[in-house]
Amino acid sequence: MNLYIRYFDDECVVTSVEEALQFISGIQGFSMTPTFEADFRQYAESDVMYPKRYKVRARVYFIVIKTTASTLEEFKANGKPTEGVMEQEGAAAPRVFLRTKDQIQQRLNQELPGWYEGTIYFKRVVIVPQTGKFDYRDTTFTARVKAFSPMDCYHRLIDHLRTRSDVDPRSQFPSPKGKNFHYEYLGLKPYEEIAV
Repeated sequence: MNLYIRYFDDECVVTSVEEALQFISGIQGFSMTPTFEADFRQYAESDVMYPKRYKVRARVYFIVIKTTASTLEEFKANGKPTEGVMEQEGAAAPRVFLRTKDQIQQRLNQELPGWYEGTIYFKRVVIVPQTGKFDYRDTTFTARVKAFSPMDCYHRLIDHLRTRSDVDPRSQFPSPKGKNFHYEYLGLKPYEEIAV
């Protein structure tokens, strides 16, 4: 797993902890301590996938994100279609991506009243009993809802999660256009077990 590091406009993708520490040591005003280095190594080598930020000074941080991208260009291109799209020079390539985004938006807003089974993968804030600190945990939530469109299904799921007492308001919810929201249209037949 590689690491993307950003501090204001300075950013990079590195393939090792040593490269990451070298980049971080160049951040003006940040003191590299043994405690920080140990914590950073532990984060980089762990299975934890959530982004992490480190304080440089009051209200100033740099962020670290784990990624499979091996270059900065590949990281920034994340989410753009690569299969089945010919590479083109000039302004033609972005038009392909914009058309795909428009298609996703149209599909989400298409009115199709009935029952949906929606699934959301989100980052839930939970307390770690050993440390008393909060942590982001990958969480899957699935429910059947009556909605007018896939977008309405998404909003009903999010509204339900935001009102639950066991879901911290600092939890991070995905965009409906991304890969962390899935839905299936079930038709007009009513379902007895509705979670929302």
